[in-house]
Amino acid sequence: MVVRKETQQTGVKVNQPAQRNVPHGIRALSAILAMVMTMALMLLYAPTPHAKAEETQETQSGAMLSIDSSTAVLTDTSGYHLSATVTNTTDQEIPSGTLTLAMNAFYTFVSRNDIQEWSEGIGQIPTPNIVGQSEVPALQPGASANVRIDAESSQEALASINSWGPKPITLSYEAGGVQQDKAHTFATRTGAGINTPDAPAMNITIVQPLEAQGWTTDNTMLEQLVNKGGVTSAELSKIAVPGKEDEARLKSLEQTFTKHDKLQVVADPTYLKAMPMPTQVDGITQPALFDITAYSALNDSKTYDSASVGTSQWNAEQALENYQSALGDPNASMTTYAWQGTGNWTIEALTKAKQQGYDTVIATHDFEENDAATAETGKAIVATDAGDVTVLTAQSVLSNLAQGKATSADAEADGEGTTAGRLARFVAQSAFYQMEQPYAERNLLVCLNDNSDPAVVDALMTDVEQSPWLNITDLNTLSNADPALSDDDAAAIVPQSDGINDATQANLRQTLNTLAASTSDIKRFNASILTDVADDAKQSPAGLKAWRRQLVNAHGIMALHALGGENPAGSTMVEGAGQLASLLINGVTITPTENVNVVSETAQMPVTISNSHPYPVTVKVSSLTNSMQIVTSRFDTVEVPANGEAQVAFIIRVATSGTADATLSLQDRQGIAFGATQTTHITSALQISDKTGFIIIGIAVLLGALGLWRQFHRKKDPDE
Repeated sequence: MVVRKETQQTGVKVNQPAQRNVPHGIRALSAILAMVMTMALMLLYAPTPHAKAEETQETQSGAMLSIDSSTAVLTDTSGYHLSATVTNTTDQEIPSGTLTLAMNAFYTFVSRNDIQEWSEGIGQIPTPNIVGQSEVPALQPGASANVRIDAESSQEALASINSWGPKPITLSYEAGGVQQDKAHTFATRTGAGINTPDAPAMNITIVQPLEAQGWTTDNTMLEQLVNKGGVTSAELSKIAVPGKEDEARLKSLEQTFTKHDKLQVVADPTYLKAMPMPTQVDGITQPALFDITAYSALNDSKTYDSASVGTSQWNAEQALENYQSALGDPNASMTTYAWQGTGNWTIEALTKAKQQGYDTVIATHDFEENDAATAETGKAIVATDAGDVTVLTAQSVLSNLAQGKATSADAEADGEGTTAGRLARFVAQSAFYQMEQPYAERNLLVCLNDNSDPAVVDALMTDVEQSPWLNITDLNTLSNADPALSDDDAAAIVPQSDGINDATQANLRQTLNTLAASTSDIKRFNASILTDVADDAKQSPAGLKAWRRQLVNAHGIMALHALGGENPAGSTMVEGAGQLASLLINGVTITPTENVNVVSETAQMPVTISNSHPYPVTVKVSSLTNSMQIVTSRFDTVEVPANGEAQVAFIIRVATSGTADATLSLQDRQGIAFGATQTTHITSALQISDKTGFIIIGIAVLLGALGLWRQFHRKKDPDE
């Protein structure tokens, strides 16, 4: 996302530290002097157009500099420490060179446009203060070298900083007398050791969503459900399980959560329920992070119902029940938040969330006031037909940086290609926001990724905790803060478009159609294949009625997880739901029948039906031949016992010798075919021992007798 370029200058007033007790005349004079010094430095060091052209011509193409680590927060004792990787991205050897770290110790950023242009390497800010240098060895094509620059706090450039806030830093690589590459980053000085009054800290709330990185089906549990006639309710809820990598990731995240207790964790309650030991959280989302925005955009509740995902599966009440089940405490309480999915929080989506019991939603993207002059509290109250909804709105620039995204979509921000560079920009940007309105009470929301690297989260929180201009608050504090927008102002920023493109919508419909097909198979199995018998609790721990219900619920669990927000394992869950339906349908089969030889006008063809399920089934068996002279009876109905076999016999009728193939298939009690078909080969060879043979012999005898009679009674010719 490209940061909006603002031409409005915030002026020196908003960039100077708070000076409550300093007379207005002195403050004005200080401001004027600061501006004069800054302009003088810019005029003194700004390159001429000719020099700029030469610099561009000499700079090698390709990113050679990568910032591995840097001191984002500067104090009076921290010094500055940087580790970078220099890579030869050319096809020629680069001779040994020098990496130089320089800054402008006296510069103060004056607008958002100013700070963004510096990040993109187009800002005309001189960096005359050398912090440190390090030698870079000669590099063959493709080779890399790790280089460190360490400067103590007493270093002249660092010691000369006399105002707090973000400072521009240039990292320049020169070899063979040619500047090979340059990167632009930031270091933000705290007020420690500087004789300036401190401004009130700006509130900031940082939220980490907690969900599975990949859901999969517990095949052992699935087979037990199908083959044993039911499982316990606790076992059934875990038929969808997080991937193997989730447990290790959760352990790493829990260490981060423990280390940074002010980091807010909002968890998918079904994830907590699936993990062996649920972690401490500050809020819960809708179950399986069901995509409410996509549901609203599609506006087709019947399709979701057909896929066995009803509204009761993802409302706030169900979210709390899942959380209570995870803790094993039916009285546990927790605040529920509707987390944004792939689409936008339109008024329709907000209304649906409210109807589902979510009073507060979290907007992770595309819900900010476009023309806001300064960063505002991340809270708006939007009126819907179902009631007011509190929208907690993520600050886009800070959230994108925290999620590993550079501030320029085309990667022009040359210093933000690494985590260290993005964190340095995050710290600088947050300080700039505080300096815009040092006395305004605000609370910014920063949303992290669901797949955030625990090490990156740790580094981010460490930097924020070391930034005295920031005060970390919790979600409850943000929720209770005065809204930045309400009434008509809030309604004006609600997105008009659902934000879901045609391809995403087509994929969603395909998923729903596939789930609807497997749902239909399970319902048909329950209603038209299983035999209605008395519920015998001794036959199965769950009983027939309970088993039927569990089959539907198991499919619903997998379908719900398939329809989560940006769930990468959606297709896996669709496959799991289809696997359940296949196990049920394919559990009733026709045993392959041996070929049949017929030597008479009629015969019998035995067919065996097997049932692998723990309850009896009643089905129709169909037989159809491909010959008009050799046919079988058409249908037969059979009840097959649980885990057993049953046999039916089809009547074969033949009119002549020959061969035919009989196709055998199964149908439910409604006459709809299911399962695999079998083919039996029939061979007919009529013998005289049957009725037809006797008739033929009788006719032959009569013809012979008639021939003899004519022979003895005919008149002979005179010549005979």
